[in-house]
Amino acid sequence: MKKIIVGILFGGKSAEHEISLLSAKNIFEAINKEKFEPIPIKIEKDGKWEIKDLSSIPLDVVFPILHGPFGEDGTVQGLLKLADIPFVGSGVLGSAAGMDKDVMKRLMRDAGIPIGKFLTVKTHEQVPPFAQIEAALGNPFFIKPANMGSSVGISKVRDEAEYTAALKDAFQYDTKVIIEEFISGREIECAVLGNETPIASVPGEIIPSHDFYSYDAKYLDDKGASLEIPAKLDDQVVKRVQELSIKVFQTLCCEGLSRVDFFLKGNGELVVNEINTMPGFTRISMYPKMWEASGISYTELITRLIELAIERFEKERRLKTSVL
Repeated sequence: MKKIIVGILFGGKSAEHEISLLSAKNIFEAINKEKFEPIPIKIEKDGKWEIKDLSSIPLDVVFPILHGPFGEDGTVQGLLKLADIPFVGSGVLGSAAGMDKDVMKRLMRDAGIPIGKFLTVKTHEQVPPFAQIEAALGNPFFIKPANMGSSVGISKVRDEAEYTAALKDAFQYDTKVIIEEFISGREIECAVLGNETPIASVPGEIIPSHDFYSYDAKYLDDKGASLEIPAKLDDQVVKRVQELSIKVFQTLCCEGLSRVDFFLKGNGELVVNEINTMPGFTRISMYPKMWEASGISYTELITRLIELAIERFEKERRLKTSVL
C-alpha cells in the first residue's frame, strides 16, 4: 500500500517557535510510519522556508504544527488552501477567529457562551486610565496581546505602575491588547476532535504553583504546574465542560482539533477563557494527554487528525465539482 506523504510544517515567526519545534519532533517520532511518510518542513524565525520549492514535493497532506501568529492565525492555512493541499486543523476562518482573543470573545458572547468581562485597547486609541479599568473589571486584572499564545506577553496587574508596564509589554507583540477581569477558579481544559460531528475528551486540570500559568510556569519551570488528567470533577460538571467545549468549537467554525480552556469558580459556575486551535502537541502536552486518558493513543491521535484533514478536503472537492 502506498504511503501517505505528510508534510510536517513547523517553526514559524512567532514567539512560540521553540514550542513548535518540540511538537514537530514528537509528531515525527510517533507518527505511524507504516501508513505515513513524514517530511519535515521548517520555517525559520525570519520567515524563510528550509524547503524552497514545495511544488517538487508530492505532498498528500500537511500537518501545520505552528503556534501563534503566522501559523495558527489563518495565514498558513490560506496558503495551503490556495495550493490545494489538505491540512490538519481549522481553516482560515476558524484559525483567525480562534487566534484573535477579542474577536473570539465577542463571538462567544453573542452565542450565549459564558465568558469573563473584558475590554479591548488598540495602539491608535487613547489608553483608558488605570482607575477606569479598575472600576470596570475590578482588581487585579490581566493584560494580554490579542493575538498570541503560550501566555507570551501576559501580565497580572494590581496597580498603576504595573498597568503601564503591562501595556508596554503586551504592545510589543500586537497592535491590539485585551484587558480581562481576574477570575478566581480552577483551571480546567478539554480537548475537541472532529469536523462536523466533533467529540470531547475527558477534562484535565492545571494546578499552577506560580501566581498564574505564565510562560515560565509552562515551559521553563519543571515544577511550574501539576497536571491532573482526568480532572477530579463530578459527572455533571464533566458533561457541562464537554458540551461547552463542543459549542465553542462549532461557534468559532473550528475543524480538526482544538483545546478549550475554562475557569471553574467556587460556586460551580464555568467560564470559558479561550480556545487554542493548534494547541501544544508534545507527548506530554495537555491535548494529547487528555485524549490518551480518553482511550486514544498519541500515534492514533495523529492518524485520526490526518484522516480528518483528508476527509474534509475530499468533501470540499466534491462540493466544488457538483457546483461546477
